[in-house]
Amino acid sequence: MQQTRVLTGITTSGTPHLGNYVGAIRPAVASSLRADVEAFYFLADYHALIKVQDPARVQRSTLEIAATWLACGLAPEQVWFYRQSDVPEIAELNWLLTCVAGKGVLNRAHAYKASVDKNREAGEDDDAGISAGLFMYPVLMAADILLFNAHKVPVGRDQIQHIEMARDFAQRFNHLYGGAGEHFVLPEAVIEEQVATLPGLDGRKMSKSYDNTIPLFCPSPELKKLIYSIVTDSLAPGQAKDADASNVFQLYQAFADAGETASMRQAFADGIAWGEAKEALFERIDAEIAPLREKYESLMARPEEIEAILRDGAARLRDTLAAPRLAGLREAVGLRPLSQVPAGGSPSTAEPGKPSLPVFKQYREGDGRFYFKLMTDERVLLQSGGFDSPRDAGQLIAVLRRDGYAPADPALTLGEGVVADEVRGALAALAAEDARKAAQKAGDAR
Repeated sequence: MQQTRVLTGITTSGTPHLGNYVGAIRPAVASSLRADVEAFYFLADYHALIKVQDPARVQRSTLEIAATWLACGLAPEQVWFYRQSDVPEIAELNWLLTCVAGKGVLNRAHAYKASVDKNREAGEDDDAGISAGLFMYPVLMAADILLFNAHKVPVGRDQIQHIEMARDFAQRFNHLYGGAGEHFVLPEAVIEEQVATLPGLDGRKMSKSYDNTIPLFCPSPELKKLIYSIVTDSLAPGQAKDADASNVFQLYQAFADAGETASMRQAFADGIAWGEAKEALFERIDAEIAPLREKYESLMARPEEIEAILRDGAARLRDTLAAPRLAGLREAVGLRPLSQVPAGGSPSTAEPGKPSLPVFKQYREGDGRFYFKLMTDERVLLQSGGFDSPRDAGQLIAVLRRDGYAPADPALTLGEGVVADEVRGALAALAAEDARKAAQKAGDAR
């Protein structure tokens, strides 16, 4: 089965609330369980630095958001769950894309233009108080997406432009460095038209900007107090109430099933008292949230466990996807070993007879399946068959690097004129280079 890559970023700049849960977390966790989806969820802590300069807040938000997603059912062993800053390949790709991104395109970014317009209205210089981070935000977002060739990115309508920019940067890179094939898949924005938007305590959209949120995992007494503070009209008990115009009802139906929703709608028509309606709302929300709150509190008490989950997710992701992918992109732009002879290029001045290090190259064919090659210079030593997901291909690469080549493996074919010992020798060279780098890193650390 061909999997669709779906990537979701969560900025670590606040505490999750009920609106985040209903509109994003709950549907995303449900989507992650689909067999036809390869899901990526990351904590966008680099992005958070653009608008939050309080280190403690960034750290606390990262912990709270990671604990929230795990408590709500995200299974890190079934998805890619990682922290953005733990994958340095994202930052490196950010620079490669910066070198092809048009400044004119970035000038048109909505967030940047809004800040410029605000400065002009105040009689300030256009760029007063605007950081380069805000201006370059779309490039970093593109790097998040394009490093893993995500096919779909769920976003709000205000983020559609950023996906269009990512497509533009990808097309420019492909045009400049595509060679025999394209490096980047063009991502698509996914707008969930049916995603619930919850009203806040004052009736406006629930948002930290309006200071009208209900924290997702606040204690039951606080949850009850907040729900009882929701603004309502002055209709008395016994007077019919319009369910569709009621903030209380909108919140209730976001947590209730069809039968419960129909019963509450009838209760509104029959003139339910506001206090009774709010009590029913509290009981319904607390019934769903209480078990998750217990898991959340347990996770928050073990931050080292969350740290280990995030680091493990990033390490696996780097080994399987990010590092091989970035190696191919570095090769494409010319950041190559000086001993390597480019196709059609000048002879190498490296030591005569000393070959370049072999490299694994992963790619996707027109049949939608994922493949890899083991190559030395332009010579194919080993060719894989097709895999349903890049994760499967990456896992076999990891096995080859760790255990060596087994000629009986039906998923692998020797290149033309290649014998098994050549493949073994190439893998041994890779292992020796890995060991050399590890030793050097250990020496530097001392």
